[in-house]
Amino acid sequence: MPELRYPSAERLDLVENLHGHAVADPYRWLEDAGSARTKEWSAAQDTLYAEASARYRGRERFADRIRALMGAGAVGAPVWRGERRFFGRRTAEQEHAVLYVQDGDGPERPLIDPGAIDPEGLTTLDAWKVDPSGRLLAYQLSEGGSEESVLRVMDVDTGETVDGPVDRARYSPVAWLPDSSAFYYVRRLPPEEVPEGEEDYHRRVYLHRLGSPADQDVLVFGEGRDKTEYFDVSVSRDGRRLILSASKGTSPATDLWIADLAEGDPGAPRLVPVQEGVDAYLSAHVGRDGRMYLMTDRDAPRGRLCVADPDSPQEWTTLLPEDPGAVLEDYALLDGPGMERPELLAVWSRHAVSEISRHDMATGERLGMLEMPGLGSSGPLMERPEGGHEAWFGYTDSTHPSSVYRYDATSGEVSLWAAAPGDVDLPGVRVEQVAFTSRDGTEVRMLVMAPEEPADGPRPTILYGYGGFRISLTPGYSATALAWVRAGGVYAVANLRGGLEEGEEWHRAGMLADKQNVFDDCAAAAEHLVATGVTDPEHLAVMGGSNGGLLVGAMVTQRPDLFAAAVCSAPLLDMVRYERFGLGQLWNVEYGSADDPEQLGWLLGYSPYHNVDKGTRYPATLFTVFDNDTRVDPLHARKLCALMQWATGAPADDRPILLRREAEVGHSARSVSRSVALNAEQLAFLAHHLGLSAD
Repeated sequence: MPELRYPSAERLDLVENLHGHAVADPYRWLEDAGSARTKEWSAAQDTLYAEASARYRGRERFADRIRALMGAGAVGAPVWRGERRFFGRRTAEQEHAVLYVQDGDGPERPLIDPGAIDPEGLTTLDAWKVDPSGRLLAYQLSEGGSEESVLRVMDVDTGETVDGPVDRARYSPVAWLPDSSAFYYVRRLPPEEVPEGEEDYHRRVYLHRLGSPADQDVLVFGEGRDKTEYFDVSVSRDGRRLILSASKGTSPATDLWIADLAEGDPGAPRLVPVQEGVDAYLSAHVGRDGRMYLMTDRDAPRGRLCVADPDSPQEWTTLLPEDPGAVLEDYALLDGPGMERPELLAVWSRHAVSEISRHDMATGERLGMLEMPGLGSSGPLMERPEGGHEAWFGYTDSTHPSSVYRYDATSGEVSLWAAAPGDVDLPGVRVEQVAFTSRDGTEVRMLVMAPEEPADGPRPTILYGYGGFRISLTPGYSATALAWVRAGGVYAVANLRGGLEEGEEWHRAGMLADKQNVFDDCAAAAEHLVATGVTDPEHLAVMGGSNGGLLVGAMVTQRPDLFAAAVCSAPLLDMVRYERFGLGQLWNVEYGSADDPEQLGWLLGYSPYHNVDKGTRYPATLFTVFDNDTRVDPLHARKLCALMQWATGAPADDRPILLRREAEVGHSARSVSRSVALNAEQLAFLAHHLGLSAD
């Protein structure tokens, strides 16, 4: 085959003095996606990737396996309104999950089927919220492969749209008033009302009265607040209390207020502070017993549950104290008729594995534990709004597709309520959670999936990680991981600092000045896999997306000796200029800002774009980016791709640096077919460079 040659890319002699640092930026011109030379360079990268990927023989085989394993489908826990329940389900034939409604034992009816709305698969259902009566459904769709949710309201009985569309409603909660006449929601200001470049910020809380134009919505909250703040709103089940919270960017620090809607106009609620100016997470809920329940990591990094009188909301009493070995994730209140005493259920994550405990609702006394289906992950607990003795929760683990289980407090039994709709032929898999020591002596855990049969030598291995934003990597069904294991490889998921696997202290140990701990943890995970004989550097790859793409970029530039290949998806890579693009200004609470001299030093220390050395033998690296990504701009991948291609030189046959672009899709949600294609190509790339046969 002919040699693969990198496209030419002009190098600018651009060096800026930032707080005393000489910062080079030779490929800044690639930030402009619309320029003629960027388009020409991108088209040449498309051609290069097409030529290279044609050599990856396992692509079709991996696609077949991933598609078959995704054929298990998915099912979600029910949301109840009386005897009417709402739930999502995806069968093997469907590109997206469908939202259904069912009355009692009657037939199911599809309410929103993104595949029927758009056979091209470019429409996604982003969120939905049922009103208290179960007659109205507020839902948000992104259309045309965009990530711009549009809010509408449907009459559940007729399927007709009765309100909307309301635009600029991405990431908006919906909180219905008890009579369903109106709801609170969050909307960005119009572009013409904000400074240029800030169109993705400046959110406000509004009250929307059903049937009225959105431009007449009442501004409730947000004027004069920080432009990066996110707001959440909810209304208590009795309709009396409004709870409103604010967080700056992605910070867990929460300001929270409560209002008594019985006092008067819901468009001008009197907000009473519950917590302000405290660097701690807080969520609140008013139970049917009239108490306010507060879940927080304030003075409890692993979380505790408190109670308070809504009329004295700053006087808290601890109901469930912090568990020194587990993280509190969720709770539910069961207080229906026929129960000996009301129960409180609490979901905990112990080293990333879910468990559910039972407690006396009044005192918090532990009554026992629920029998879990396995060592896996529980979804949120769902209960009947009017009260009852049942709770439902989703469950998955490495070898079990999503299912729904039901707990009956009158009998104490946990039973399967709804299984994933499809049948799949699972490979034989051995799953083990291992612990290893990071550079500073911290113990870190990792889930390792491998074929059942023993290996004669090092296996081709993928190390996957994330490490940031309080996101925990918990056991879950992954068609991609199972397809890799079926082909004979090992798939390892590391619980790096920066996540919430061990509580808020674990998160903070991997952010801001301590971000390097995340990369040290990942390097230690790779070294553990090598030291224990699972693999060796010639058969090891690192993989991640978004913040996990930053992790991959750091691994490639800091420890190229550890890996033969890497997949870097939708990544952050230029940490000096990341705040200028996408939603970057939301993340300086996690990473720091280049505008601050000290923080610039942190960022330059690990920013992949600023740590490439010419002549280094880097791993074969595949960047995957998405044109409609509203969170992380593809410019990051373009710039590092060009820089690494320059640093490694030509030809590109041995360990190529490649860029795969995809149009009409954003950062996360996508159809099954697009997921299959992307993951199959990524696995084929890794298999080619790690020596794994997909046959």
